[in-house]
Amino acid sequence: MDRFDHILHWRLQQGSHTFPGQDGGTCINEAAIVAAGFPYQAVGSVENMPDCFSRPICRFAMHLNDEADNEERQLLLPFVTRLACADTPTVEQEREAYITARLSWRLSFRDRLAILEGALAIGRQAGTPGVEMVSSRMATVQQNAATATSVEEYPLCAQFQGWFAGIF
Repeated sequence: MDRFDHILHWRLQQGSHTFPGQDGGTCINEAAIVAAGFPYQAVGSVENMPDCFSRPICRFAMHLNDEADNEERQLLLPFVTRLACADTPTVEQEREAYITARLSWRLSFRDRLAILEGALAIGRQAGTPGVEMVSSRMATVQQNAATATSVEEYPLCAQFQGWFAGIF
């Protein structure tokens, strides 16, 4: 995380965001889109992700992002540049099976991070852009922000997710 943390002060937050604030303030998938060089877009579903992003990995990352508390969520920052790794349908099915076979509601957040790491090791690895390039892309989005902090696109959805996070 240290390598990514010194790049900029981007805060991952729960839920989808219409546009990030000057604090960054997006979910992991929205930050990954910017880091990969695409224009910022809100992500309410992994189907909104560009085709070069692995659906099973992004779905799991979204789940981790939304179930985490604010401190845990920041542990996802090193993964932001690694989600653009879509592969063949066979590899994507293998990733999905890997994640599903290892998930249990009793796992700690760090154990779930290890599952994300394992799924990312299957198949094609994302080419990681240089620190300066990622910093520049994300800083541009922050500078274009109209507000100091981001606003969730569907704040009630995030509230409901928070209430029911431990149940499912």
